[in-house]
Amino acid sequence: MDKLVRYKKIITGIFKKYENLSGNQSDSELEDVFSIDETIGSWLWLITGWTENERVNTTNLYVRLKNDKIYIEEDWTEEGIATDLLREGVPKEDIVLAFHEPSVRQYTEFAVY
Repeated sequence: MDKLVRYKKIITGIFKKYENLSGNQSDSELEDVFSIDETIGSWLWLITGWTENERVNTTNLYVRLKNDKIYIEEDWTEEGIATDLLREGVPKEDIVLAFHEPSVRQYTEFAVY
């Protein structure tokens, strides 16, 4: 199986798991919104709504495929999606922690670009 096809299936599976575990109650003013587009290789988890008189519109998790690698652009999950990706057998050299500036990425165990 092609590497990127495999990565798309893995990421979608992880996002589906997060969607099933999302803790927002139906009576809450906040809503989890999951957007999965395997065609372009983009996965997004937003939290949106209202809390008292304040608008909430937060990116909880954003992952995309770029240059044959998985770029984690934003990640506010408890363990981090990189942990889930590693558990699924994705090598560290194919994961970019893009939420870190490029000059800092060299000090992580993951890919720089």
